[in-house]
Amino acid sequence: MPVLPGAEPFRHEGGEVGVLLCHGFTGSPQSLRPWADYLAERGLTVSLPLLPGHGTRWQDMQVTGWQDWYAEVDRELRVLLERCSQVFVFGLSMGGALALRLAAKHGDAVSGIVVVNPANKVHGLAAYALPVARHFVLTTKGVTSDIALAGSEEVGYDRVPMHAAHSLRQFFRLVDGELPQVTQPMVLLHSPQDHVVPPVDSARILSRVSSTDVSEILLEQSYHVATLDHDAERIFDESYAFIGRLAPSVGKKGSTTGG
Repeated sequence: MPVLPGAEPFRHEGGEVGVLLCHGFTGSPQSLRPWADYLAERGLTVSLPLLPGHGTRWQDMQVTGWQDWYAEVDRELRVLLERCSQVFVFGLSMGGALALRLAAKHGDAVSGIVVVNPANKVHGLAAYALPVARHFVLTTKGVTSDIALAGSEEVGYDRVPMHAAHSLRQFFRLVDGELPQVTQPMVLLHSPQDHVVPPVDSARILSRVSSTDVSEILLEQSYHVATLDHDAERIFDESYAFIGRLAPSVGKKGSTTGG
């Protein structure tokens, strides 16, 4: 199937410091592309993959699961680790959960993580019905484009495949158990007005990780897809400053440019 316009994966060959960006459930690289461009323009090596089953049509996602999505970002991280001296992992929503698992599994190989409205749980009574309901109901309504900024839209699916949602719930439970293994410096940015992921998810993550260098930032002007919303520039600036603090070569003239 052809990829939806704007949903294409993105790579930029920059300097010795790399960033892997992980998009969200039923979304696409489009939601993180301005962030990726911002980092690439500052000389970083950037990878923004398209997760399997995403960016085409929901039917393609119905036959994928968390193992497929995680395998893709794990592979991209390994490529960056071979190429770069330091690698950071960023993520939005489910992409935040992917970033947290990469941090838990790869340890010191990941220099730091930035997560925006990270998801930790499928909430509500529907979550408990998923194991059975997915055999009778193909889809439920979509969760894309929760954005306060007028005219800003997210490229993603307007339907959520139930088999994929069940797999997502399993993945969140797995990652929740692994959060104490996360020790890296972390910036967590979240929107008080988020109609997809409640603030309790961010609170849960902050309470369970073992990281001691942690910053929590509220995105007061944005909804869930904050990377396309009023607070986008703040996210970009804060994440770049975070990298600069942990990778001192970043921001110095000529030190991160290349390719």
